[in-house]
Parts: sequence; structure tokens; C-alpha cells
Amino acid sequence: MGYDVAIIGAGIVGAAIARALSRDGVSVVVLERAAAAAGTSGQGEGNLLVSDKAPGRELELALHANGRWIKLAAELADELGAGFPDIEFERKGGLVVATTEAGAEPLKHFARSQADAGVDAQIIDISEALSLEPHINPGITAAVAYPQDSQVQPVIATEALLASARHAGADVRCGVDVLSSIRSATGELTGVQTTAGAVAAPAVINAAGPWAADVASRMGVTLPVRPRRGVVLVTTRMPHRIFRKVYDGDYFGATQSNDAALQTSSVIESTAAGTVLIGSSREQIGFDSRLRAEVIREIAAKSTRVFPFLRTASIMRAYGGFRPFMPDHLPVIGPDHRLPGLWHATGHEGAGIGLSISTADLVSDLYAGRTPELDADAFSVARPSLAAALTAEESAA
Repeated sequence: MGYDVAIIGAGIVGAAIARALSRDGVSVVVLERAAAAAGTSGQGEGNLLVSDKAPGRELELALHANGRWIKLAAELADELGAGFPDIEFERKGGLVVATTEAGAEPLKHFARSQADAGVDAQIIDISEALSLEPHINPGITAAVAYPQDSQVQPVIATEALLASARHAGADVRCGVDVLSSIRSATGELTGVQTTAGAVAAPAVINAAGPWAADVASRMGVTLPVRPRRGVVLVTTRMPHRIFRKVYDGDYFGATQSNDAALQTSSVIESTAAGTVLIGSSREQIGFDSRLRAEVIREIAAKSTRVFPFLRTASIMRAYGGFRPFMPDHLPVIGPDHRLPGLWHATGHEGAGIGLSISTADLVSDLYAGRTPELDADAFSVARPSLAAALTAEESAA
């Protein structure tokens, strides 16, 4: 059986694209070597943030997604019915704090620049921060409230998007690994060879997250996506004492750094079940999935600077995952000029959950020949900011 589009990867980005294209009447197959949401999408916190993004193209993508998630949550609930688990979309808001005198003014300056770019960033005094989060460290030196920050349960959201795509006619195949491209005698892409046989499709979308470089290589091109390891701690259940997504101002710097060495900053929130999620770390160590005591220790220690009561909390478990890192800190979304028919939708690093819906909108608009609301050139694999990285990849290949 032939399809119009084959999507490689059943994480939340691939699922969102499958839904968008299928609802446009496109014949779609999703190919996933493991299980849906088994990779990055199932190993994060479900962040839908605008607070951690500087003015620029990624923030524009995030602001677009921010409004879309409200509508999407309602659409999925209506379409899938009460029998399908709730995706747990919550506009819980965020609170970003500085814990040192040196960090106070940079945090406020960053918030002002975001506000100029359309973010609802509210610089508040310490007393107001304490009223929002009574258990926060009273020694914080600055605080910014972000009412637009939201949360979703990422595994359920991925499954809901795939279920919606199936309703619209998409075929989802798990346990199927893509081995190579299939091309015509003239070099045109006509499909992919998989562990379950050939799949005919003149368009192939690489939505394999941190594994997208390997997929690109199998298709015959290079892509400078790298895995960036992150770890999250989970406490035992406790009384609900954290009401928003709270993090220290160091977090933004860590997200924008190209440093391969370990970086940690505090990102803390409660769950509906009563546990507390504590992050985060970033380091480039390939696909090494071992948990290291020093990483856990550093994350835990930094969290107590924001919420001192966590010193007596018990850690129930720790888990890690890999984010798809791009050297210029922007995702790659759209067709690849080097191989007509090949598309990419990857490189979102830790923002893939939130940006998945806008990525899907951009892909579906481009595929249908519609003018996107967003600047497609900014996310193209041919953008100038990726030229050096692509050249280095091609030289090493």
C-alpha cells in the first residue's frame, strides 16, 4: 500500500504532524521503531513554556503554540470523548526567580525584553511572589510571573494526537524501524525500506527527535542534531505546596548554552498525584543513559535554594532522557533542499512538547502550499546559521 507521507517517529512532534496532515486529507503512515512516546516525549515534564525563550524565532513559535494548545485540548476532549484519558492541560502559570543579588537585574531585563515581544511577563515584588508561592525561599531577590506558562501530560497527549490522526485515516505502525530511503532510477525519493518491508511514499518526514541525525544518514543526508541528556527527580507524595512551575533564572542560560559539560538549574513543580518533579540538567554525553550520583546531587541541592522545605523530601525515583539539540538553538522544520521529498521536524531540544502543535501547523501549511503564519525560512535546514554545522557534518561523513 502506498501513502502520500511517511512520518518517522511517533513522539509528540510526529503525532501532531500526523494529525494535522490527516485532517487535511493527506494519506499518512507513522513508522516508529519502538512504542509511541517511548523516547523523548515520554521522558520530560510536559512543559508548554514561553517564559524560557528570548525574543526571536523560537519565541514566535512558542507564542503561536500557546494559543493553539488551548484550542487543541478542547478539540481532543470533544473528539475522543470521556473514555479517553485527559491530557491534563493546565494553564498553571510560571514563576521565575533570582536567588542572588547578581541575578536580579538580568532577570528583570530579560522579562522586559520578552514583554516587548508579546509575552505576558510581570515583574512582581518579593511579597507578591510569596503570596503566589508561600513556601518559596523568602531570600529570593527578584521574581517574574508568567501567566501563559502551561502544562500537559506528554505521553497521554501524544497518544491522543495519534488517536485523532487514526480517526482521520492515518496508519500508525510501531515496532517498525526505517533502514534506508528508496529512490527512483533518476534519484527521486519514492519511499523507505523498513524492517517490515518497503513503504511507498513520495514524502518522508524525519521526526525522530535526538535520533534524527541517524535517520537522516539512513536517508542519505547529514543533519547536526545531537542528544542532550537531561535528568528529572521525583519525590514521594506530599501535601501540595508548589502551585506553579517555578524555576531559577539560571535555567534560560542553560538552555541557550552550547557547552557540552554538565549544567544544572532548578525547575520545580507539583503534580496532581502529589509528587514534586525536580529538574533540570543538560549535558552532551552521547546516548549514555546511566544515572550519575553527582548529577542527581547537584539538581537536588539547587532545588533547596528555591524551596528550602525540599531538604527533607524523599526522592522516589530519577529518570533521564535525551533532547534533540541543534547548534543554533532552533528546530529544523520543513523540506530538505538536498533531497526532494525529505522533510525534517526535529531539533526542538527541551521545548518539543510545547512546540509540537505549531510545528505541525507549519508542516501542514507548507505541504498544502498555504502561506504559513510563521516564517518558514527561519526553520529551514538551508538557513545561514546552520551552514557551518552542515559543512562540518558533511566533511566528517
